[in-house]
Amino acid sequence: MIKRRPPEKERQEDGHIMILLIGFVLLALLLTTVVAAASSLYLGHKRLLSLADGAALAAADTFVLNGGSTSTAPGTLLTDHGVTSAAVAYLAEVETPKSLDGVQLTEGTGAADGRTAQVTLTGVVHPIFINFLIPEGITITVTGTARAQLVL
Repeated sequence: MIKRRPPEKERQEDGHIMILLIGFVLLALLLTTVVAAASSLYLGHKRLLSLADGAALAAADTFVLNGGSTSTAPGTLLTDHGVTSAAVAYLAEVETPKSLDGVQLTEGTGAADGRTAQVTLTGVVHPIFINFLIPEGITITVTGTARAQLVL
């Protein structure tokens, strides 16, 4: 024999599952928003890093021959001025992604060891769905490097 609850008890529990369902839907929407915002930041970082790598590669091609004699092979020499000017020229030619604002060269751009071009860029990324919380965006700084090598 199955015991049934009294009708008054069943009516008191009506609608409680709807409150639980609404809570779970709100939690799922919040989680989706956070994941989408984090993904847009990640993609912005990768786009900025791609620009920095391209600028470093263009700057590494600006080497001058260094040394070399009948007994030693010539090497490459990069200068800070050459790296900076090549990076500026590259950034002027390439279209900046729409998701990035204020892309600019920062300190650290140059050739510290004379063989490696290092380009440091800073840009602002605006995450989707939460722009109203962070209207000025999030500043991201990346560094791209490329080594100049002379192949004989």
